[in-house]
Amino acid sequence: MSRSLRARRPRRAMPVCCLNAVLAALPLSAAAADGAPDTRAQAPASEVVVVTATRGSKALDKIPGAVSVISRSDIDTQGLVSEDPSALLSLQVPGYAPARQKLTNFGEGLRGRNALLLLDGIPQTNPLRFGGREGYFADPMIVERIEVVSGASAVQGMGATGGIVNTITRRPTEVGTRQTVELKYGTQAHADTQSWKTGYMVEHKSAEVDGWDLLAYVGLRSQDVGIDGAGRYLATESLHRAGDAFVKIGRDFGDQRLQLMVNRFDADGFDDWVDVPGDRDAGRPTTSRPGTPAWDAPRNRVRSASLEWSHADLGGGYASAQLFKQDFEALYSGGVISTFQDAAIAPVGTLVDQSQIEADKWGLRTSWVRPDAGIAGLEFTAGVDLLHDTSSQRLTQTGRTWVPPLRYESLAPFTQLEYTRGNLTLRGGLRDERNSLDVADYRTLAFYGNRAVEGGKRDAHELVKSLGGVWRFDDSGWSAFASYNEGFGPPDAGLILRAVKTAGQSVDKLVDLQPVVTRNREVGVSWRGATANFSASVYRSRSDLGSQIIVVNGIGSVQRVPIEVKGFEFAGQWRPLPALRLDATYARTRGRTAAAAGEPLDLDLGARSQGPDKLVLGGQWAFAPAWRAQLNVARWFSRDANEGKFSGSTSLEEHFEGYTVADLALRWASPWGELGAGIENLFDRRYITYYSQSHYAGTDDDYYAGRGRTLTMSWRRSF
Repeated sequence: MSRSLRARRPRRAMPVCCLNAVLAALPLSAAAADGAPDTRAQAPASEVVVVTATRGSKALDKIPGAVSVISRSDIDTQGLVSEDPSALLSLQVPGYAPARQKLTNFGEGLRGRNALLLLDGIPQTNPLRFGGREGYFADPMIVERIEVVSGASAVQGMGATGGIVNTITRRPTEVGTRQTVELKYGTQAHADTQSWKTGYMVEHKSAEVDGWDLLAYVGLRSQDVGIDGAGRYLATESLHRAGDAFVKIGRDFGDQRLQLMVNRFDADGFDDWVDVPGDRDAGRPTTSRPGTPAWDAPRNRVRSASLEWSHADLGGGYASAQLFKQDFEALYSGGVISTFQDAAIAPVGTLVDQSQIEADKWGLRTSWVRPDAGIAGLEFTAGVDLLHDTSSQRLTQTGRTWVPPLRYESLAPFTQLEYTRGNLTLRGGLRDERNSLDVADYRTLAFYGNRAVEGGKRDAHELVKSLGGVWRFDDSGWSAFASYNEGFGPPDAGLILRAVKTAGQSVDKLVDLQPVVTRNREVGVSWRGATANFSASVYRSRSDLGSQIIVVNGIGSVQRVPIEVKGFEFAGQWRPLPALRLDATYARTRGRTAAAAGEPLDLDLGARSQGPDKLVLGGQWAFAPAWRAQLNVARWFSRDANEGKFSGSTSLEEHFEGYTVADLALRWASPWGELGAGIENLFDRRYITYYSQSHYAGTDDDYYAGRGRTLTMSWRRSF
């Protein structure tokens, strides 16, 4: 868990941040990455720059908020253990919930709310019909770093009520042509537990000042069903095969740059195994056996593309524009599901069907940043964002519409002022969100009464604000920040519209379609010494008209009720020896909501929104030249929520026993390439994953165990 800028740039931890921003704030240098300890003095914090928390490059020590950066080195190390992107985030980001280890990422929230997932600034999240399949969209090999803003933010657009996770792809940094080959093999020493991966990447960078650069990658991955710590086969709702094809090509023209990025990512579930329901009361998890399901295998298809232009000196400032396109398709597992039954098609209780979410987006993001705008130290930023999103959900076996096409348009001009004088940085910004949701006439499924719903258009307008400041206490190593940020996003409109049961309804009259505005207040303090550092922050976020999902019979519906989340996060690091680094992270999250509008906040947020408290301990040791080992131990604490509470006849109680899991990774920079070995679940712990244990609407079909001990070996060589 570390702070990072770009490849081969000096690094240093942000002096004001939440947990993970400091939790490995002294990553190994390029030399140490090959096994040698890094004994060099660290670079000034002002040299460490991120782009996600602002709309331009900004030194971390000038950002009034909780920002974490996951470096390329951290991604590589975690990749030795597991390439599950949610596992990486749950270990590296303080308020991120435990990974489900599944294709679906319901419950993997950030600080009790949904995060906006981005790939090079391109939205990957689908808030209009959030299906929990947004976690897989890129191969880790193409990623340079991941920048995470914890807490509500509108700086990157709609949907970031819990924070922003921006995955930033690589680009060539060395002149010449460079090729990289990667091979991985994993096993649990049991039949049907093998995994493998192969990848090839080529990079080229021209020597000319106004030259061009190219990075292309293709990778394939396969994973068998696997077993838990007790030797039982895992359930099939997980990744089976994945493939990624990526290309980024750019050209410099003096102060200008033009860059094209295209990424195609496919992920498939199992088509030759079927689930065997478990027994929650007996503590027996859902397993699987070889077989052919009566429906198509689940899958994800994600296509992302962008064309970017930038000018380093336009009117004395830095200008950028990005035109992007993203197409998303997620097919879910099928079955004889009560919601899909229709006597007009087949006898009730016999109809097999499955659903698919489709979302097509395109948009334009522009910004202009002018330093010293009339006054020394005053920075002015302005821009405008445009987004078109069409999302829908249909039943693929029968061709029925479950969620009609939701056509969303957003126009959002924004401006920001930042002033730095001496040790003080102040920032304030406004974003004028103007959007509309247009839905044509449609009819609900038979389960909801075949209701005819009149279409219509809903408009929303919100002026979203941000304000914050950072104070650096001279050369003492201490600093502090305070911030207020608002996030903006639509509710899950698809859940609302598909569940209309009352006759005579129209889109114009459904008050539940009003947007969610989240207000986040946070203060933090940190200290940095020669061999140790720590940081801590407390926050409170509230949305007066939140979007709380209630699940009955496996199908969700939305309640528009207030939601309030409070939390505390701490991170510390100590280097007792130049080659040894010890880390500790703790996060505590407490979310509350109401049973209905106007009622008190006397319900705990459920596992679909909030993760448990957690403690992550880690150690990294460069014990010999060219060798490095890392051990992480994550403790997810027990949680009991909503005891004795009901929604109608449905109990809202949730109980989580907690568990501890350790992972080990080892690297050797050998003469034949980098060799690696990773062990996931080192002590072969038997456990039921957090969401499966806790979710009050869970059934015997989705009572999932965690993966048992898994050994992964890898080889990577560049030439």
